[in-house]
Amino acid sequence: MILTVTPNPSLDRTYEIPALERGAVLRATADRVDPGGKGVNVSRAVAAAGHRTVAVLPLGGPEGALLARLLGELGIEAAGVPVAGSTRVNISVAEPDGTLTKLNAAGPELSDAEAEAVLEAVRTSAESADWIACCGSLPRGLAPEWYAELVARAHRAGARIALDTSGPSLTAALRERPDVVKPNAEELAQAVGRPLATVGEAVKAAEELRGLGARAVLASLGADGQLLVDETGAYFGTARVAAVRSNVGAGDASLAGFLAAGGAGP
Repeated sequence: MILTVTPNPSLDRTYEIPALERGAVLRATADRVDPGGKGVNVSRAVAAAGHRTVAVLPLGGPEGALLARLLGELGIEAAGVPVAGSTRVNISVAEPDGTLTKLNAAGPELSDAEAEAVLEAVRTSAESADWIACCGSLPRGLAPEWYAELVARAHRAGARIALDTSGPSLTAALRERPDVVKPNAEELAQAVGRPLATVGEAVKAAEELRGLGARAVLASLGADGQLLVDETGAYFGTARVAAVRSNVGAGDASLAGFLAAGGAGP
């Protein structure tokens, strides 16, 4: 079982239009609503692969209730933590050529008690988990050290942690030695403070993150492929895609596949 933690989940509403014209009234040719957030995306991929997954996430308002229902319809167990604010709704506008314009809401501000309740929900749900995947940005009200606290508590309980976040939240959590961190190319470059032009440079950056505390680095490099650097060495793989429809959730799906396959090695 893979437990996911999404501190700032969303409802993702997508509209398909012929072309985006600023200032115009546009009619969508199709629309849909999906459960969103990086950890939720991981759970969706895990469930689609036929494995059990539990999603821990704060839920508020009618938007939160709809999100929980949609997760259930996908075979995902939702361990929802009630919060006062409403779950955010993100808007995506998709054009036929693959261009995607996104409007992401900030989401609710969590109180100290709500933040602690999410950590407690992780503890109570993690007993049968093979992995805990903590993913995404932190909502308002949570300090960058919140993920570090989650990693520390999980390790004290004997759980393995995969962390997919960036910026100060990633930097703060490295000292607690997460078992896997999963940056994309831009986040990896940000973490080491310099641009990365080649796979070799990405390998060196991943080794630096290991020096700061990460036990393994699984870096998704977009169309260039995926990189794993751990104590046994560096591994690089590619998979060609004939026609790209969207890159949304691609890195989350790759993390789900890695964890579902055991979470270690090439």
